[in-house]
Amino acid sequence: MSSVVVVGTQWGDEGKGKIVDLLTRYADYVVRFQGGNNAGHTLVVEGKKFVFHIIPSGILYEDKMCMIGNGVIIDPGVLISEIDELQKQGLTVSPDRLMISERAHLIMPYHSSLDQAKEAALSDSKKIGTTGRGIGPCYMDKIGRVGITAGDLLDDALFREKLKVAVDEENFLLTKKYNVAPVDYEEIYNLYQDYAEKLTPFYGNVSVELDKARKKKQNILFEGAQGTQLDIDHGTYPFVTSSNTIAGNACNGSGFGPAHIDAVVGIMKAYTTRVGAGPFPTELFDETGNQLQEKGCEFGATTGRRRRCGWLDGVVANDATRLNGLTGLAITKLDVLSGQKKIKMATSYELEGKTISAMPSNIKQAGAVIPVYESLEGWQEDIDNVREYEALPKQAKDYIRRVEDFTGVPANIVSVGPDRAETLMLTNPFEK
Repeated sequence: MSSVVVVGTQWGDEGKGKIVDLLTRYADYVVRFQGGNNAGHTLVVEGKKFVFHIIPSGILYEDKMCMIGNGVIIDPGVLISEIDELQKQGLTVSPDRLMISERAHLIMPYHSSLDQAKEAALSDSKKIGTTGRGIGPCYMDKIGRVGITAGDLLDDALFREKLKVAVDEENFLLTKKYNVAPVDYEEIYNLYQDYAEKLTPFYGNVSVELDKARKKKQNILFEGAQGTQLDIDHGTYPFVTSSNTIAGNACNGSGFGPAHIDAVVGIMKAYTTRVGAGPFPTELFDETGNQLQEKGCEFGATTGRRRRCGWLDGVVANDATRLNGLTGLAITKLDVLSGQKKIKMATSYELEGKTISAMPSNIKQAGAVIPVYESLEGWQEDIDNVREYEALPKQAKDYIRRVEDFTGVPANIVSVGPDRAETLMLTNPFEK
């Protein structure tokens, strides 16, 4: 058996969903281990588009077991809508195919109200760029030990007690500090009773089930959301998400022992994008940046927001290599670079006359660094029809080799288009 973790190496939006979908064919279990519905995966299979927000994209395979781990925070309404939509598209989403950890925390209506109110109260220069979906406030309640878990819905008295305390406190903040409308206790209680009726059949102990799978020598795929530079501890704080996005959290967020992880695949877009505010050293404000944005269809799967675009950042890539312990790379959207005469990659930063090789922890310094580039020859051919690595243009292969040499990590997979078929598998991370 093998256990493989898939993580983003940049600021998210690297194409993890497609790579997870590709690797799922070799897995028995697919596990989402962090984040909430502020993230999304878009997959194109035989021309049909699927968008996932919470459910692991492995649900596309009828013979796979998908799991939502304890590290995920769940908006029950969004999850139920996602289940309904996938079923309308002909997929089976049932308790024998999807398990939800009873320890996963729930996003409540007051979380999204508070999220939006806090962001609105900030000046433009201080805004984080939150999606307003309640992610931060939910994780705050979790760490503050006042959160409501999925399992709490199984105990009516406990749920009522915790909800009453939470509503009283959150309404004080909403009305007194932010001057917005309060939430209604009875309305939330009744709504979440309806949610419980629909979701409790999916509840289970994800940690126990994964251990059983390991002992049966079954393959397990861990699916991360967002990217390394959005990690709450190691990213461009405070312009980050509210969870740990790096590979180590695959264990914390699912209850799986770290000694049992065999490989970590880093998904790396062939250029770099970022959604929302925060430092982005290689961001392009010229026609090249517009070309990457348009050709790459760079809009968020969940938010619809336009992504900022720039050249590949080798400093960010090496940060991801170190923080995640990457054993392989999946290079995505290589086809978007077709037509560029020169392709650049940042190999270091300059800051106050010094050369640095890692993202500064000081957010002001992170915003002030100047990328140092090297240039590589581009290629003019369209490569979306290429199905063998050797058939790629020489310049494309040279670019891939340069990324491998710079990071010290081999490429397992190269993606040359959005469809499932437009993927080159160089080595399979499930094969030890």
